[in-house]
Order: sequence, then structure tokens, then C-alpha cells
Amino acid sequence: MSLVKLSDAEISARLDALAEWSQPGEEIQRTYRFKDFVAAMAFVAAVAEHAEKVAHHPDILIRYSRVTLSLSTHDAGGITEKDFDFARAADALAARQG
Repeated sequence: MSLVKLSDAEISARLDALAEWSQPGEEIQRTYRFKDFVAAMAFVAAVAEHAEKVAHHPDILIRYSRVTLSLSTHDAGGITEKDFDFARAADALAARQG
């Protein structure tokens, strides 16, 4: 997987394809909403398992039934394709959680 930092245009084009993801600075971010705390924590557990599998770890903020993921590739000094791959995987995990 390439660890090349993406240009602003490349980031913008990829964000257009990912509903609810945004770029607040040098990361991409999304907040997920679940029915309750238990569902939110089940999602976090699934995200943690995926993060270990792909060796890419998001920043995670938990606020009761809301979970915010923030992604950037520190080794590349910004946002890379690895972050967008993780974002798509997180969206799929959230869809399974309901």
C-alpha cells in the first residue's frame, strides 16, 4: 500500500465518494451515531479489531452513542489512500452494527 500523501484535489475527489466524511485539517473524520452506548462500543471493538489487522489506528472519540473516527497516516505526514481504505472499512462495519 502506498504511503504517499495525497494532494488536496485527490483528497477532495475521494471525499466526494464517502458520505459524511470531512477534512478538518490534516485528517479525515466522521461521526457515527448508534442506538445506545452498547452499540457504539460494539462498533469501537470492531474498529479496533480491523485496526490491528491492517496496522492502521484511528483516533477515536466516544460520546455515549456517538463515535468519531479521525484518520491520517503519520508516517506520510498527512492523508493517504490508507486512510480512505480504512474509512470505507469503517463504514461497512457501521452498516453491520445498524
